[in-house]
Amino acid sequence: MHIVYLGIGGNIGNKQKNFENVYQFIENKLGRILKASSIYETPPWGFQSENTFWNSVIKIETLDLAEKLLEKIHLIEEQFGRKRYNERYSSREIDIDILYFDDIFIELERLIIPHPRIHQRKFVLVPLNEIATDFKHPLLRFTTIEMLENCMDDSIIKKV
Repeated sequence: MHIVYLGIGGNIGNKQKNFENVYQFIENKLGRILKASSIYETPPWGFQSENTFWNSVIKIETLDLAEKLLEKIHLIEEQFGRKRYNERYSSREIDIDILYFDDIFIELERLIIPHPRIHQRKFVLVPLNEIATDFKHPLLRFTTIEMLENCMDDSIIKKV
């Protein structure tokens, strides 16, 4: 079994229904949810949008290897209408990012783990801190709370 932390976000459609549904998809397709953070309302990061995001982090256990897990995640995102464009950031119903996979480093063309911008994003660090305060980033060697305390992102993050 592998322990994986996933970041979940979305800013369009019925956010409450989307989050309820994505948790079910994750349980049915990826693995058992061990912990889930609260949901937080956050501003868009890296682009402009009138719609605020909802974000959370969950911890799952899965039998899948990282690349297979990513394929399954893309299929779940497609269920929510996700289209992959050249744009890096855009509004979407659901986005799922692999934040950590066990405590290993993976660098492939389509996948980098740990997620390369964890330490820069309060919308990830705040919910991650709720469920994994002492988890140590495998490369940076800082705990979640240490990264949150040193994060330069000044976004306002509110619990839903």
